[in-house]
Amino acid sequence: MPEKHPHSIINMTEESVENSGFRFWRTTLKSCKYVVAPMVDQSELAWRMLSRNYGAELCYTPMFHASLFIKDAVYRRDSLQICPEDRPLIVQFCANDPETLLKAAKLVEPFCDAIDLNLGCPQVIAKKGHYGAFLQDEWDLLARMVRICHENLKVPITCKVRIFPSVEKTVEYAKMLEEAGCQLLTVHGRTREQKGRLTGVADWSYIKAVREAVKIPVFANGNIQYLSDVHRCLQETGAQGVMSAEGNLHNPALFSGKSPNICDITMEYLHYTDLYPCPLSYIRGHVFKICHHALTIHRDVRDLVASAKSVQDIKTAAEKLKISCQADIDRYELQPELFTTKLKLPLPYWICQPYVRPGPDDEEDAEHKELRQRLNLKRAEDKERIFPGDTVLSNNKLKKRLKHPHKKFNVRQKLKFEACQLCPNPKGLKCEYCLCKSCCKAKASKEHLACTGHNIKRKNVQDKEKVEAPTEEATIEDKRLCTVGKLDSPGCQDPQALQPSCDISVTSLNESKILASETSCVTNGAHHQPSDTL
Repeated sequence: MPEKHPHSIINMTEESVENSGFRFWRTTLKSCKYVVAPMVDQSELAWRMLSRNYGAELCYTPMFHASLFIKDAVYRRDSLQICPEDRPLIVQFCANDPETLLKAAKLVEPFCDAIDLNLGCPQVIAKKGHYGAFLQDEWDLLARMVRICHENLKVPITCKVRIFPSVEKTVEYAKMLEEAGCQLLTVHGRTREQKGRLTGVADWSYIKAVREAVKIPVFANGNIQYLSDVHRCLQETGAQGVMSAEGNLHNPALFSGKSPNICDITMEYLHYTDLYPCPLSYIRGHVFKICHHALTIHRDVRDLVASAKSVQDIKTAAEKLKISCQADIDRYELQPELFTTKLKLPLPYWICQPYVRPGPDDEEDAEHKELRQRLNLKRAEDKERIFPGDTVLSNNKLKKRLKHPHKKFNVRQKLKFEACQLCPNPKGLKCEYCLCKSCCKAKASKEHLACTGHNIKRKNVQDKEKVEAPTEEATIEDKRLCTVGKLDSPGCQDPQALQPSCDISVTSLNESKILASETSCVTNGAHHQPSDTL
């Protein structure tokens, strides 16, 4: 019998079942309180190590697609990056099939401390892929996925969820996952619909209700911008830990209570990317998050970051930003109101601080509205001055041309393709029969034709016939043997079956006699000697 892992429900007393999650939290996770959330393309190894350096006690990997993880070795190799110092660590998967989730979890089981099932992603791609928060109404499926992992893994299974509009249903949801074997639950205090401009404020009262209803550790997620928010959340919800996502992206030192200079923290992150390489798109995204407020002021640096082709280009942009910020830091000592009141930020823009996403009802103040109108007017004037008469040029194309005034943009008219004569697909531009490649290939095969436009050659058909048809010499030889057998062999029961398909006659009967005297005729499995009566 296979040995069950210490968190399995089977053969456990009621008391041990209730405390298994807390035992895992106290021993393996070391009673952690400060948690970095799983973030697609953002919580890679370099970022996790930077966050751990500033107080993070537990980190999650980015969300991995379980189906891709078990099928694609390249995806698996590039996704899972770990090091001995990156512990404790929880690997998160999205899935909608119990067996697939278990197979993926088995692959990472030796390299992590727990497996997390993503039930909180509200994005459109999760809806199309049928995973994340769009599984929260399929309780039977979720219970089977959690249970199969709980009973077959050596590490615990945890879940990250969003709340329902109803507190009662949210509590029932959490209890269902707990009964299925979930050992730790992370509750994001927003519904599935709260995303983008509709994000709003997370409701901690739901998290508190879940924490009071279940007997496993609970992590709270949502509304975490400063360390003071962490302490307040722990006090109001009673949760065992607090998870941060966006707050951590804008200030990786959040859990330490520090707000470092954006240029310093950026260079430190780039140092970690040298130690733990990652895709350039990840690095670019982190720099945009850390330096968000500064890049809205120093647009030239933003353009450098956006067009960077290497990590060195990012470092060059960061150094230039540091020089630009230093000039404003010197001015700040003389006129601090210029950088607080005017920009309406709680801290100077060169200090790490949270970004507050504007809501749908936020009215644009007069100053920003006037600035936007002036910008639109300037674009219109530049458009008329540089490209007179071109009324169909979009703002994006205008910005691109203003950014590269000496570049020649080759604007081609969109081609209109004619349809194939046999199907709705576009025909080949050089096809001799006005057909698409598929139809042309079928026609050529059927009618023994060739098409230079589709590179279909007639010799392919001829070669096939040549392979299937016997050679002339072999045909004559078979004809001779079969003729001898028909005339001389009493065992030849079906001479027509031995006749070759080609109509080739024997030159003379004497030639057949000479050939028959030297060979034997084998018919119907018997060996017969040629007759001397001929």
